[in-house]
Amino acid sequence: MKKFLSVLTLGLFLFTSSAIAEDKKGLNVILTAKDAQTQMMAMVLSMTTIKQKKAVNMTLCADAGDLAVKGKESTLLKPKNKSPKMMLQALIKSGAKVEVCPLYLPNANLDKSVLIEGVSVAKPQNVVKDLLNSDFTTLSY
Repeated sequence: MKKFLSVLTLGLFLFTSSAIAEDKKGLNVILTAKDAQTQMMAMVLSMTTIKQKKAVNMTLCADAGDLAVKGKESTLLKPKNKSPKMMLQALIKSGAKVEVCPLYLPNANLDKSVLIEGVSVAKPQNVVKDLLNSDFTTLSY
């Protein structure tokens, strides 16, 4: 009986978790990490979200902002020999909204002309609106 209740409880948990995930409209991703593996995990989860026909709003700040700069390279990672920057560009082509935080460019002594196609500068009020939207899950790296 105890085993049955455990299995029943687990089943209800998985069903409820799946139902909650289905109700979400997408994912907000705040990426500041310099580490290529951490950046890549953010990209992989974002791409998986898009493949499930959900929206992705990504804000790149601090060292992660470098991913949005023309000519800056990022590390190729196994097993697919792709870089976080390559995945970022694929995300943009797949419809993700990608922005750099408004502090990134001026503090890197850059302007928006250096941004790769499809990346814009975030407006704080819009980022807050996205983050407070309960229809989205927020991940921060």
